[in-house]
Amino acid sequence: MTNAPPLRDDCFVMPRGVKWTPVEEALEKLHKSLKNITKTSVIPVSKCCGRILAEDVVAQTNHPPFSNSAVDGYGFALSALPDKGEIALKLTTGRSAAGNFYFDKVPAGYGLRILTGAQIPDGVDTVILEEDVNKIKDIIYFNSGLKKGANIRAKGEDILSGSTILQKSKKLSPADLGVLASSGVKTIKVYDQLKVAIISTGDELVELGNYNRKSQIVDANRPMLKAQIEQWGYTILDFGIVGDEEALIESVLNEASRTSDIILTTGGASAGDEDHISRLLSQKANLQTWRIALKPGRPLALALWNDIPVLGLPGNPVAAMVCTHIFAFPAFSFLAGAGWLEASGINVPAAFSKNKKAGRTEYLRAKLNADGHAEIFNSEGSGRISGLSWADGLVELKHNTESIEKGNKVKYIPF
Repeated sequence: MTNAPPLRDDCFVMPRGVKWTPVEEALEKLHKSLKNITKTSVIPVSKCCGRILAEDVVAQTNHPPFSNSAVDGYGFALSALPDKGEIALKLTTGRSAAGNFYFDKVPAGYGLRILTGAQIPDGVDTVILEEDVNKIKDIIYFNSGLKKGANIRAKGEDILSGSTILQKSKKLSPADLGVLASSGVKTIKVYDQLKVAIISTGDELVELGNYNRKSQIVDANRPMLKAQIEQWGYTILDFGIVGDEEALIESVLNEASRTSDIILTTGGASAGDEDHISRLLSQKANLQTWRIALKPGRPLALALWNDIPVLGLPGNPVAAMVCTHIFAFPAFSFLAGAGWLEASGINVPAAFSKNKKAGRTEYLRAKLNADGHAEIFNSEGSGRISGLSWADGLVELKHNTESIEKGNKVKYIPF
C-alpha cells in the first residue's frame, strides 16, 4: 500500500474535482464583464488609419464628382447616329482631357476626341474606344452596336452625396482613407485609442542585458506582446517587471488601473507559492476564473481591479502569446469600440496526425505548407518560444476532439 499518487507525467492533466472552465465559457464571461470606451475625438482623415469609427460617416460629395470617360476614345450623342451598319462621324475641333474640360456643346452628329478621366461635355452620352475606330483625317469610321452610356463613369455611380459610406465601429484601413477622401470627408469622429497596461511579474525576470544572478532569465513576454498589441493599433503603457512582492504588485495594479483601459499581466496566474497575481485577484478583485480548460495556458486570470479589466496571462511565452490571441484580442476589440471580434480562422486539411484528451481546447503552433495544409511545430512545450517564430498561426483543436488524422479538416487561425 502506498500514499503516493499515480504518476501521470503530463503538466496539462486537469486535477480531479476541480471545475475547469471551457474556452467558450471563459470568453463569454469575459465579454459580459467588459464595457467599451465612450470617449471620442475628432481627427483629420489623414491621421485616422487604424482608428475605430465612433459614428456613421456620410459622403459629402459624389464619387465620381462628374461623369467622365473610362477610356481614351471619342464621344458623341448615340441617338444622332444610325443604329445599323458602318458609321462615319466627323470630329469637331478641340478635345476633352482630364483637368481640361471642353466647355462647348458637341453638336449632334459630330464626335469629340476625349481622354480617360475627362469630364463628359454637354452633347455626349457615349464614348467609343479609340481601338474600335479607324480615323482618317477628321473623320472616324466604326461599326454600330454600342449601347448608350458605354465607357462613361456616371456622376455618383460609386458613391452618392448624403449616403452612408462607412459604419460606426469599423476599424479604418488604408483603403477606407481613399473612400473618405473621394467622398469629400475631411474629419471624422473616432473612439480614443485603447490604452493597454502591460506588466511582467517574477523575481526571476530581468531586462535584456541586466543579469544579476544565474537563476534569472530575460523577460521575452513584454517585448513580444507589446509589439503584437501595437500592431493591432492600441497604445501601450509599459509598467515593466514587478518582483514577487504582493504589496508592490498591488501598488502597480492600482497605478495601472488609474491610467489604462485594460491591464495585461504575465506570470503569477497559477496557484503556486509565488503566484501573487492570482492570490491578489482572488482576495481583492472580482476574479471570475483562472482554471481554463486549454493547452497551452490554463492558468488564466479574468478579473476586475478597480473596475478595470485584468487579464492575467501565464508566464510561459507560448502560453502568453496564445492567450493574447484567443482572449486579449476580442477583449481589446470590444473595449476599443469595434465590437467583440474573436480570432477568426479557416478550415484547412491537416498535414499531421494527433491524439488529444477530450475536455480541453488545444492550440498548436502551425503554418501552411505549399499545398495549403496545416503543419504543426515538432514540440508542444509552452516554453519553446522558437515555435512561435517558426509558425504563422495556430491550429485549434476543439474541446471534445480526441483525434485528428492526416487530411482531416482543422481550424487554422493566422497570426
